[in-house]
Amino acid sequence: MLRLGQHTFDAHEPVIMAIVNRTPDSFYDQGATFQDEPALARVEQAVAEGAAIVDIGGVKAGPGEEVDAAEEARRTVGFVAEVRRRFPDVIISVDTWRHEVGEAVCEAGADLLNDAWGGVDPKLAEVAARHGVGLVCTHAGGVEPRTRPHRIGYDDVMADILTVTLGLAERAVALGVPRESVLIDPGHDFGKNTRHSLEATRRLPEMVGTGWPVLVSLSNKDFVGETLDKPVKERVIGTLATTAVSAWLGAQVYRVHEVAETRQVLDMVSSIAGHRPPAVARRGLA
Repeated sequence: MLRLGQHTFDAHEPVIMAIVNRTPDSFYDQGATFQDEPALARVEQAVAEGAAIVDIGGVKAGPGEEVDAAEEARRTVGFVAEVRRRFPDVIISVDTWRHEVGEAVCEAGADLLNDAWGGVDPKLAEVAARHGVGLVCTHAGGVEPRTRPHRIGYDDVMADILTVTLGLAERAVALGVPRESVLIDPGHDFGKNTRHSLEATRRLPEMVGTGWPVLVSLSNKDFVGETLDKPVKERVIGTLATTAVSAWLGAQVYRVHEVAETRQVLDMVSSIAGHRPPAVARRGLA
């Protein structure tokens, strides 16, 4: 059972986390939701299309202009408070690796801290424990935040993913983070080349088999683009294909840009797997 905020999800219930970037230079939308009203409209649309979680980020993942903790907080804290006011039932996640920002967004109403950089700031887990919120424990290959991997290698990439994410998860629980609110993430593209991310995808059952709920952040990433030789705006089909495979292999939470399309993919896979009945069943019955 996964518990986030006021919501619980059983093991076979796929969950969509919609990306809401509060950055002027995001790789996908180039700042379309940097201002408050477009960002709030994005939240409203995502919830209407089937997202249970909105993931709010104040710093671009890749290299770019420096954003210190104060500026990251300025971009996210007030927005979190407004989302909590307007959408009291939505699960609010904040994508941050900094404990100072984590503290402020939790006070503003966040339910989940999405640590995409693999525990580089160990105090972030302490913040999650103190506020009783969830935590995403990610494998990032030990690289510094906002840097790209260069000729990174692993003897066994999934073994390294498991060692890191399980260690982070168990530490979080030992600190007081509710066990049912901890997720593990293989960290596609983070500290990995394309072949690493592809291998991590096909070996997802090894993560699922640990019993921790698995989050995958696949949406329009470079490993999809390189696999198909497609630019950012032409990676949706590859992303949805990877989503379907990941769902079949047991991942539970999906961090995405295209919510409606992902909802259909996840519902279809869930129905094929026998976990969800068809929305309608008329064929052969008339």
